[in-house]
Amino acid sequence: MEEDCCVTQLIDANGSFNVEGLDNFMKKVKLIDCGLSYAVVAIMGPQSSGKSTLLNHLFHTNFREMDAYKGRTQTTKGIWIANCVGIQPFTIAMDLEGTDGRERGQDDTTFEKQSALFALAISDIVLINMWCHDIGREHAANRPLLKTVFQVMMRLFSPRKTTLLFVIRDKTKTPLELLEPVLREDIQKIWVEVPKPQAHTNTPLSDFFNVEITALSSYEEKEENFKEEVAQLRQRFFHSISPGGLAGDRRGVVPASGFSFSAQQIWKVIKENKDLDLPAHKIMVATVRCEEIANEKLSRLISDEGWLELEDAVQAGPVLGFGKKLSSVLEMYFSEYDMETIYYDEGVRNAKRQQLVSKALQFVYPAYTTMLGHLHYNALESFKTRLEQALHKGEGFAASVCTCTHSCVLEFDHECADAAIRQANWDASEVRDKLCRDIDAHASSVCSAKLSEIIAIYEKQLTLALNEPVESLLEAGRRDTWASIRKLLKRETEVVVSDFSTTIAGFELKQTTVDSMVQKLRDYAINLVRKKAREDAGKVLIHMKDRFSTVFKQDNDSMPRVWTGKEDIRAITRDARSASLRLLSVLAAIRLSENPDKIENVLFSSLMDGAVAVPSSQDRNIKASTDPLASSTWEEVSPMDTLITPVQCKSLWRQFKAETEYTVTQAISAQLLMIFSLYLGTYPAHSCMILFF
Repeated sequence: MEEDCCVTQLIDANGSFNVEGLDNFMKKVKLIDCGLSYAVVAIMGPQSSGKSTLLNHLFHTNFREMDAYKGRTQTTKGIWIANCVGIQPFTIAMDLEGTDGRERGQDDTTFEKQSALFALAISDIVLINMWCHDIGREHAANRPLLKTVFQVMMRLFSPRKTTLLFVIRDKTKTPLELLEPVLREDIQKIWVEVPKPQAHTNTPLSDFFNVEITALSSYEEKEENFKEEVAQLRQRFFHSISPGGLAGDRRGVVPASGFSFSAQQIWKVIKENKDLDLPAHKIMVATVRCEEIANEKLSRLISDEGWLELEDAVQAGPVLGFGKKLSSVLEMYFSEYDMETIYYDEGVRNAKRQQLVSKALQFVYPAYTTMLGHLHYNALESFKTRLEQALHKGEGFAASVCTCTHSCVLEFDHECADAAIRQANWDASEVRDKLCRDIDAHASSVCSAKLSEIIAIYEKQLTLALNEPVESLLEAGRRDTWASIRKLLKRETEVVVSDFSTTIAGFELKQTTVDSMVQKLRDYAINLVRKKAREDAGKVLIHMKDRFSTVFKQDNDSMPRVWTGKEDIRAITRDARSASLRLLSVLAAIRLSENPDKIENVLFSSLMDGAVAVPSSQDRNIKASTDPLASSTWEEVSPMDTLITPVQCKSLWRQFKAETEYTVTQAISAQLLMIFSLYLGTYPAHSCMILFF
């Protein structure tokens, strides 16, 4: 690592420029032969922040590093340079004395700012070493230093775009993507705030500097990660002066042979400048001291017993007087800050107080949101309980929801006011809006559940009122069956709809919603009838045979027939078949509208009056065109209302006749036997042969 790096002190701790040392350095490393193909990289940052260690790992130099066993003392004094080993193009590394060193004291900060300005003036790339946890802090982020060098850089030098590579040391779990915007914003604010010469009033920061940001792991705690990340960073310095490289635009770069003279002149201008704008001593003291006091108050707040007890209590549940208690704790530390900083610069004092208040409020804010969470939960649970009680008493649903909502939200508002603190204007409107949404959601859920229960009750009422009566009417199979069903359906539906409308009046639903629910009840009733009709149509053959058996075997007085020989079996058979066929016509289609149809006429004319035997092959084609039952649809009946198609009726009738023929044959046989027995006189008078079928 130490080969050919030629570490040389360029400027000593007293500000003397080592002309002879620089000339010897240039000869040893042959810088003179490089022409324009060289780059200068400097590093600046707080004392003992690991600048030399970073340079040594990054460029294989051997700058003196701090001995950890001797404590944090000043290692680098003045400005040192070295040759970066193995880097192309030829690159000079410049190690600056750390800022904020106790060795120089609070008043001797001129050299720090002069050396920083010198580094910015002659370097293509300046590494700004800073701790990760210092991002956003007024001084640790080099804010005063950058403000000074920005201002003087514009006044003393023409624009020469330099790359500022901020190296964030000892990175934490916070992703670089979150740290980088904060750092860039600070840098931009400094640029905007510094006074500028007339020529550069509107000159953007990008004309002078190209800002880059990277982050490294802790060298002491994660050495392997640190070395790996530094090795990756090293690659960025190769070809740094090429187009698109890490170096700036290289405007005004001097040839390598003139580097020594140029560096001497720049340092001379910086040393002799009488207008260098260094912060006033009292401002610096006020800044440091007020920040220390503010940090001490914040630290005490974090460990305050009263605060810790309050925080524990609010985790368990809502705390009465939360806002008053927390306000009291905060006010105590803010008042102490005011008393201890009263003699410091007012502007600095107020700025640091504002930061203290902001950090303190940010620290306690989670406890406040937890408190609001408890209030939200309790208010919602209270609404649920009150609504249930109101409905149990029989109060109207809509009125109950309105009353319970108003009282619960009003209580929530009062409790939020009790939880508010004097030092902040925190808004609880989002939690309040969420409470209102949750109340509406619960009310809607209860409403849906109650309406579902009510609908289920009236659907059950319709089922009881329609199922058995409709089944009875269908099984009767009379000509007025469907007229009776329509009358029954209308009567029972209107009763239910009327009662249902009265029951839900307290819900204060939109009329369109009520109409929709009523229509669903009407549809439910219609579907009950349709379902029952389909069920009976599926058992039509059984019903037809039962009807035939009843009419054929019983007389007009519902007494069993005795085949004495006087009965007209042919006429009785026709009557029984007519009754069965009428039942088939009733179950052939659903007739919930009053539109007339010809199903019964077609069935009787085709099956009772016409021939139903299977036609022969010779006349099959002729009869097919005139057979009204050779179809899958009924005239004037929609497919949705068709239960048994014409061709199915024909098939059922054929099967029906075949399965009832035996009954007719048995009756005829019994009648003939009776006649024959009477004729021979052998039939016992006391045991007349009676056949029951």
